[in-house]
Amino acid sequence: MPEPATVGQVLAFIGVGAAAAATHFGVVLALVGQLAWPPLIANVFGFACAFCVSFLGHWRLTFAEADAPLARSLRRFFLVALAAFTLNEALYALLLLLQFDYRFALAFVLLTVALITFRLARRWAFVAS
Repeated sequence: MPEPATVGQVLAFIGVGAAAAATHFGVVLALVGQLAWPPLIANVFGFACAFCVSFLGHWRLTFAEADAPLARSLRRFFLVALAAFTLNEALYALLLLLQFDYRFALAFVLLTVALITFRLARRWAFVAS
């Protein structure tokens, strides 16, 4: 069983996540606003760019002490990120369907998915063995 997460690790996770989110948002804004791409297509490219920021940040900063192999961590974290994106969309849609306030629903979904992502990344995607 891994040791408990440190404050530094949690802060790194939040910082890397914020950088990835800003990247995703910026790419979508640029592609839609400057190049007139359809938003859903731009969102896929935003996700891909944000994934790169997220993976590299978590591999080099958040979970660096795990000394996890690059190729395996990349594959595993991609699955974690894809699952998180899918869970985010599905849970958000469900809460909206149940007529929760969209702001509350989004805050709940973002926090819940971030906690799940941290746990999966720490216990599976970025482990040494």
